[in-house]
Amino acid sequence: MQINQNKLKQRLILLSFIASILLTGLKFFAYYLTSSNAILSDALESIINVIASGFAFYSIYLSSQPKDKNHPYGHGKIEFFSAGFEGALIMIASLFIILEAVKRIMDPAPIQNLAQGSGFILFTIVVNTAIGYKLLSEGKKANSLALVADGRHLMTDSISSLVLIVSVGLILLTGYVWIDSVASLLFGIFLAYNGFKLVSKSVAGLMDASDEHLLEKVVNTLRSHKNPAWIDVHNLRVQQYGSDLHIDCHLTLPYYWELQKVHETIHDLENILKNSHNGETEVFVHADPCLYQCCYFCRIENCPVRQHDFIQDIEWDAANLVKNEKLYTEASIHIQE
Repeated sequence: MQINQNKLKQRLILLSFIASILLTGLKFFAYYLTSSNAILSDALESIINVIASGFAFYSIYLSSQPKDKNHPYGHGKIEFFSAGFEGALIMIASLFIILEAVKRIMDPAPIQNLAQGSGFILFTIVVNTAIGYKLLSEGKKANSLALVADGRHLMTDSISSLVLIVSVGLILLTGYVWIDSVASLLFGIFLAYNGFKLVSKSVAGLMDASDEHLLEKVVNTLRSHKNPAWIDVHNLRVQQYGSDLHIDCHLTLPYYWELQKVHETIHDLENILKNSHNGETEVFVHADPCLYQCCYFCRIENCPVRQHDFIQDIEWDAANLVKNEKLYTEASIHIQE
């Protein structure tokens, strides 16, 4: 399943790469026909699509490679770098677009054949939207930041091209040529914002920042499959590198259990977490023995060593499970008070 998923990701990003080359050529041809600064800005931004899609293809290929001696956690982090690289290119392109727009506002140039050039831009909008939507949907399924980033970039390109068509229509209706340069300026600012968001997400991933949505998903999985023998889970850490998910946690189990039973219980927990994720999942569980304070919150029936009656459950949520301390120890203090 993982191999097929990696092949699908590579085919999708290759499709994006080839389409970006063809559509960039069409946009430059539209600029040749019209001399429109806004169309030129759109064409220049599409060069970024080509470079970014090429690098994303390499990053997806590399992230699919198995772990090795030098990369014990796999190669998935390259997808964060790919998204950051794409964001940086977008920001650089936006700077050139903004400067060119300001220059054209101060020194307007004639525009021609707008209707004909707009036809080519409309075609690129349809193609970019279709491919971008596919990349976004499949990227979210596969938890691939490189696919999501490239898909979002293509969708952004479609939106900006649509704004461009609107500005061309306004020029045809009003005759005000300056609308072209103003549209290009706004387009550049919009690109800079989206590039900054990509870079920020990339840096967060490279720095192992917590993904609240991903953490909540893991917590919900644990909560919905909670076993009475899982007395306590704490020190939960969740990180994702490409499609690979890494989960660490401490699990409190009855201290009198034999090692074989502890092993089987941990194995069941690992399988539950792995089955909840589409990509490769690596789980490390540290087993802790229970203490007498656990009795207040332990649901194990007919426990031979129980010292206190069960009183209440401890709420399993993201705020509690990430703590590097046993939840029942803190909760038992409040009960005894």
